[in-house]
Amino acid sequence: MRAKKHLGQNFLKSSTIARDIAEIADIKKSDIVVEIGPGTGILTHELLQYGSKIIAIEKDATLLPRLKDQFAHDGDAKNKNKKLILIKGDILDEKLLNSLSLENKKYKIVANIPYYITSQILRLFLSGEKQPTTMVLMVQKEVAERIVAQDGKESILSLSVKAYGEPRYIKKISARNFSPEPKVDSAILLIDKISKKNFQSPQMEALFFQLVKTGFAHKRKLLARNLEELFTKEKIEKAFLSCEIPNKIRAEKVPLEKWLCLLCP
Repeated sequence: MRAKKHLGQNFLKSSTIARDIAEIADIKKSDIVVEIGPGTGILTHELLQYGSKIIAIEKDATLLPRLKDQFAHDGDAKNKNKKLILIKGDILDEKLLNSLSLENKKYKIVANIPYYITSQILRLFLSGEKQPTTMVLMVQKEVAERIVAQDGKESILSLSVKAYGEPRYIKKISARNFSPEPKVDSAILLIDKISKKNFQSPQMEALFFQLVKTGFAHKRKLLARNLEELFTKEKIEKAFLSCEIPNKIRAEKVPLEKWLCLLCP
């Protein structure tokens, strides 16, 4: 099979790593698992070992015949007793997502996703109405490091993920485990305990992101100075005092709980 560059395809070729990913997801038989881009089916095979329902969504139509043959005994969209449902489509397509009927259902996302749609995948599922309980993703190593703030510096990305769940950097995966081999290494990222418990309303959620984006608008400026675009100096000083935030601090040094405190100081 030839990987399509415009689809960001880098096929995982290590069954050991695929097994590790499935194990990290802690899949129960009662779970629904959504796999984005099954590709060659190496991860799909491991996911099926847990006996749960797997919904595998593949954008590349040329891969579907092989996948259907490979999992002929597991998948048939018309047979509800089968464990695997293969769907041709783009996971970023809102109509497709709605057709999966995931409302009020507990499900997990486990996938080796193309690097170029990482941010879109995170935003779609973390902030959407149909939140998964858990996400286990193969992403670019540097992105995983930024999300968990491995260097101690928060970012819009890291705070956007932490606002909804608990991200954990599991381990680095060398580029040699993929075909074609990408120019950078990957990492397994686990986001667990996903919910909207930090936001009492959509308005509160929107204000949080407005605060974070404004706070990071000018990286060389102190957080207080950046927030003057939204509030008076007096209001900022009062909020910082209430939330025990130092006046001379940059946005990257402020942890999630302090940003949430600023919503209701």
